[in-house]
Formats: sequence, structure tokens, C-alpha cells
Amino acid sequence: MASGFFALLDDIGVLMDDVAAMSKVATKKTAGILGDDLAVNAEKASGFVSSREIPVLWAITKGSFINKLIILPIAFLLSAFLPWAVTVILLLGGIYLAFEGAEKIYEWIFPHAKPDTDIPSQEMSEEEIIAHEKEKIKAAIVTDFILSVEIVIIALSSVVNEPILNQIMVVSVVAIIATIGVYGIVAAIVRMDDLGLRLIKNSDGKGFGYTVGKFLVSALPKIVKSLSVIGTIALILVAGGIFVHNLEFIHDALHSLPAIVGEALTGLVVGALSLGIYKLVKALFFKKDKAAAH
Repeated sequence: MASGFFALLDDIGVLMDDVAAMSKVATKKTAGILGDDLAVNAEKASGFVSSREIPVLWAITKGSFINKLIILPIAFLLSAFLPWAVTVILLLGGIYLAFEGAEKIYEWIFPHAKPDTDIPSQEMSEEEIIAHEKEKIKAAIVTDFILSVEIVIIALSSVVNEPILNQIMVVSVVAIIATIGVYGIVAAIVRMDDLGLRLIKNSDGKGFGYTVGKFLVSALPKIVKSLSVIGTIALILVAGGIFVHNLEFIHDALHSLPAIVGEALTGLVVGALSLGIYKLVKALFFKKDKAAAH
């Protein structure tokens, strides 16, 4: 009986080693999308008065966990009963990622005016401020849902041929790490300027604290912008990788190129095509609506 107990412990140890190894691989595969996730959520968590940033971010984080509680069971059911659907969703997600990356590149090349950050006025009533917060939190959670689907499906695709227990453990670990990691870093980012201002205020305009404070205040917008650039590159590469590794004819056509070049080219082509189709359809519908209005 004792030997059976220790054999069980050994099996559990082997299982946990396997899960840890597969989690590492799955996390690497999803890491590419996290730069964009960071940039998006840092932007969504801004636009609030300083004292409300952390409570709002915590509300978004709780919404992110709820999103994953909804997504994970559906993903595991699809993997168990319709495994081909995981590949289909993965490819659809690849189109979305490529489209998003191409749209950002298009906006860099052909910039257009963006609305100013919507910061609640001090003259707003408490009820109006709460309503404003709820609206932005809801929008952030919807965006998180889309990003969470992408993260879960990419992680699941790396272990789709493993036993269902391994899939559940690996993808759940990745989902938890992604949520805590992303929102923990976002919390640190959105509070950088406040820490910097506090250091400046307490330094009498000189010394090490003043220098660090000025650096933190000036670095915040640059960090968010850098994350946006890194995230866009990651979107293109991740999207391209999805198509290269799941569509054999693309893999065969590009196998002579370095992997990163093939993935970048594929991501750019898919993104350009999807963005072109989107703009064409939008223009046609806009023209119809305009004609109907006259």
C-alpha cells in the first residue's frame, strides 16, 4: 500500500514536470501577443484621476479573470469534441491579429487626428464620474475578452494533441500568468508618473530623487509608445506564424526563407489583404448609406 502511495506521488511529480515544461512552451508562444496586450491595457487604464487608477485597474483585472473562466471551459470542450475547431479559431484569430497589426502600420503611415484622452472633469458629479468609469471599464473588459480568446487558443494549440488533463492544467497556468503578469505590469506603468511627481515634490528640485522623478514622468509616454511598436511587430509575427505552421502550402512556399522573415511576410500579406477588404466593404456600405440619406 505504501509503495502504491509513493508510486502515485511519482506519477504526480512526472505529470507536474510535464505540465511545467509544456507551460513554458505555451507561454513562449503567447508571449508575442502580450506586448500588444500591455499597450492596449495601459491605454485603457489611463484617463482617470490618479486616485482612481488602481481601483479601476482592479475592476478590469477581475473582469479579465471572469472572461477566462468563460473562455477556458468552451476551449476545452472544443478541444475534446471538435479539435479541428481549435485550428479554425486559431486561423480566424490570426486574421484578426494580422488585421490589427496592419491597421496600426497604416495609421502610422497615414496618421489621423485622435480625440484627446477623456479625463473626467472635476466639475462632474460623483454619479457622473462613476458612470464614466463603468463605461471605460466595460470597454476595457470587452477588449480583454478578444485578447484572452487569442491567448487561450494559441496556448491550447501548442498542447492540443496532449491528454485533456494536461491541456487543462497547461492552458489554465498560461491564462493565470498572462492575467497577473499583464495587469501587474500595467499597474506599475500607470503609476510611474505619480511616483515620479512624488519624488520631484520631495526633492526640493535637486538631487538623485529629482533626477529619477523627472525620468519616470518623461519615460511613461515613451514606454507606452514603445510597447505599441513592439506589440504591432509581435502581432504581425504571431499572425504569420499561425498561418505558416498551420497551412502546409504556405509553409512549403516559404520554407527556404528564415523563419522570422517568412512569418513577417505572411503576417503583412494577410494583414494587408484583410485591411483592404475591410476598407472596401466599409466604403461600399458608407456609400450606400450616404446615397440612402439623399
